[in-house]
Order: sequence, then C-alpha cells, then structure tokens
Amino acid sequence: MSQTLLTVSYLLASVFFILSLGGLSTQETARRGNLYGVVGILVALIATAFSPMVTDFTLLIPTIVVGAVIGAILAARVAMTAMPELVAILHSFVGLAATIVGIVNFMQAPHGAGLAGDHGAMTLIHDVEIFIGVFIGAITFSGSIIAFGKLRGSISGNPLLLPARHWLNLVMVLLSIWLGVLFAQSASTGVDPFVAGALPGLVPLLAMTLIALIIGVHMVMAIGGADMPVVVSMLNSYSGWAAAAAGFMLSNDLLIVTGALVGSSGAILSYIMCKAMNRGFISVIMGGFGTTSAKPAGSAATAQAPAGEVISVDAAEVADMLKSARSVIFVPGYGMAVAQAQHPIREITDILRKSGVNVRFAIHPVAGRLPGHMNVLLAEASVPYDIVLEMDEINEDFSGTDAVVIVGANDVVNPAAQTDESSPIYGMPVLEVWKAKTCVVLKRGMASGYAGVDNPLFYNSNSRMLFGDAKKSIDSVLMALKSAVAS
Repeated sequence: MSQTLLTVSYLLASVFFILSLGGLSTQETARRGNLYGVVGILVALIATAFSPMVTDFTLLIPTIVVGAVIGAILAARVAMTAMPELVAILHSFVGLAATIVGIVNFMQAPHGAGLAGDHGAMTLIHDVEIFIGVFIGAITFSGSIIAFGKLRGSISGNPLLLPARHWLNLVMVLLSIWLGVLFAQSASTGVDPFVAGALPGLVPLLAMTLIALIIGVHMVMAIGGADMPVVVSMLNSYSGWAAAAAGFMLSNDLLIVTGALVGSSGAILSYIMCKAMNRGFISVIMGGFGTTSAKPAGSAATAQAPAGEVISVDAAEVADMLKSARSVIFVPGYGMAVAQAQHPIREITDILRKSGVNVRFAIHPVAGRLPGHMNVLLAEASVPYDIVLEMDEINEDFSGTDAVVIVGANDVVNPAAQTDESSPIYGMPVLEVWKAKTCVVLKRGMASGYAGVDNPLFYNSNSRMLFGDAKKSIDSVLMALKSAVAS
C-alpha cells in the first residue's frame, strides 16, 4: 500500500470516528454510532496491516487473532453491571500500551552528543514526546487498575486520604519534571546521570515511570463515593491523550487524531459530569467526596440526622398505587443494574401505558457507575427512547406526578443536597422526587448510598419503602399488577 493510499485510508477512518461520536450522542442513533466506530477501526486496522511499516506478519497475525478472540469472549460474557469495570480495564490497556511503546521507542532511537543541528533538535523534541507519553500512559494504567478494583468491589470504594496527600502529589509531579530535565539532558549529551554505561536517559525515564504509576494509584485511591462515574470519564480522557502521545512517538497521524478525539470528548464528558454534581474537576481529582462535611468543623451548620418513621409497604400495595395513578415516573439506579430489574419494569410500563397512565423514566447524569449506564440498561429492555428523560427535562414535572418509583437509586434523589448545608453533597443537582404525591423506594435495607450519605427522603411522610431485592420486588409488583388489571 502506497503512502498516499495509507493517508487517505487514515482520513476515512478518522471521518468514521467523528461520525461515531456524533451517533453516540443520542439513544436513537447510538447503534449507528457504534457501527461507524467498528467500520473506522476495521479501515484503520487493514490499512496499517498492509502499510510499508509492517514487513513481517509472522507475529502480527497470531497476535491479532488471539486479541480478537479474547475481546469477543469478554464482550459476549460481560454483564451490564460489569460494564463500568470493563471500560476501566480497557483504559488500563491503552495506558500500558502507551508506556511500553514509549520506552521501547526510546531504546531503539539514536541518542548522544553526535546528534547535532536539526537532527539533534528533532531528536530532543521526540524525546520530550516520549517522556510526556510515558508519563500520561503510566498514570492511566495504574489509575485504571485501581478504578477497576473499586468498581469490581475488590478494593474499598472509600477514599484513601493520606496525611498531606496534596503535598505528596505535588512533590511527585515536581520530581517527575526534574527527571524530565535530566532525561532530556542525558539523552542529548550521551551520559546517564545515574548509571555509568547505561543507555543515556533510560534511568530517568524508568524512574519517572515508577513515580507516574504511584501518582495514578494515589490519585484514584483518594477518589470515592459518587465521584466514580467522573473517574471513569476522566480515565477515558487520559487514555485518549495517551493514545495521541503514542501517535506522536510513532509518527502515526491516525493515532494522533483518534487519541485527540477520545481525549477531548472524555474531557467534555468529565466536565458535564462534574457540572451535574456541582463539583469542580480539580475537587474530584483531590478526592474525598462523601467523607467530610461541606462546612468546616465548628461551623454553625451541623449535619442533619434523618428523623421520622419509615413506612413499609408490600408489592400488592405498590401495584394498587400504580394502577390508580395517572402519572408515574421511574427513577433507576445502580441497584436496578445489579438486580437486572429493567425487564420486568418494562413490562409494568407496558401495562400501565395500555391503561392510559403517563409513564416516564428520569435519568440523573451520574446514576450508576458509568455515564449513560441507565440509558443502556433501559434500551436493553426495549424501553421506548421517548419516555426516557434527563434530569433537566423532567425535574419540574415531579410536583404534578402521582407516583415515583425509585429502583436502587439513593444519592441522586437525596433532598439533603438542597436542604442541608453541612452535607457533603450539598449543592449537587438531584432529582426532586419528594415533590411527587407518593414516592416508593425499592431498597434492600436502610444503608446509605455509594457516597456514604444518609438520605432523609426515606423518612418523609409521602415516602414508602419496599424492602428486598429489586428484581424480586419488581416481579412481585408485576404479578400483583397483572392480577389487579385482570380483575
């Protein structure tokens, strides 16, 4: 394949990637967006495989086949509840690839004082690209591994708040910058500052890689609670920039363009998620959400402990309530994902809509463990797209709603976000479900949500608690509703 054809192929693949991002922006076009992405990857893969850069298929073809088989098996077996952790581990692969590519690329490139003039300047620029790429890749790799562990439950979701942790991060960043200066100097002079006879610059590069790995671990370990959806989108952005950095190292235009698309879209998504939580991006990186009060110790405001009586109901009562309602809003949360309750909820929706009930779904931007997690689950259950609404579209309608059914959601429906200035989630936009005539909350027990914050909604006079596994509870409601409708 000629260089011109390769460039045209990469341009075509880039167009498909842009179309993919556009398609993924709405539920109605998401399938088409995924298809565009697959076509773009195939074009890029085939073009690269037959480019002048590839001269030996002996190792390449078995590697592609093994990777494709593993990827297909994992994608086919993964449950929707495990999708966030799958995304996190895939981000780690991108970071690891960028790190390895950077180190190997540096070891293969010529260095030393003999590289003078324009060639020496270009080599220095390339070395800086390598250093930055390895730094981003190492942070992405280790941070994604920790995120995977937290989402999977192998690592506690509580943030690890070390003493002077911000100073620790600052020291590690400054140390990495210092190593970057030594790396550039030693790579250009041909003398390693640490180990005599070593490849010039390799020791500072490896030392920085170790520090970057520690930064990634420490950064994500300090993040917990409701900030995890932001962490996933943030790592998505990091993986994009790591891929772009790898593109600079390899002089591959497609990797640069694709990485920039992923990095910028991930950054925009992180901004949207932070805005939905009324939190700044820097405050998310600093971590600790859900463990400290918004007001300092000694403040006049003190945490408001939930007070009141919990009113428990059974499935038959909930079914009667839904049957007599004129308008119903379902609020899905991670509990619905864990219990896989979306399918019977869709059946309940069909029955109510046939009876003339106005049924809709309210989606908070950070519901679940991944941006869009609830939308995908509902789409999987064939819930019509036009009745699935975002928070800003439906929040004003709760006051005119007869019944709200909250399935496994907690923090995103917590009124303390508006009423309790001492609450860690104060100021976070939430779904104002308490304004409805009746709220039915499906939960296993009275435990707090992922942010570790108590919810006074459960004690409201218009709230009803249906305790138990969400799937079993919804199945019971469905059976009772079918009986009520049949009679």
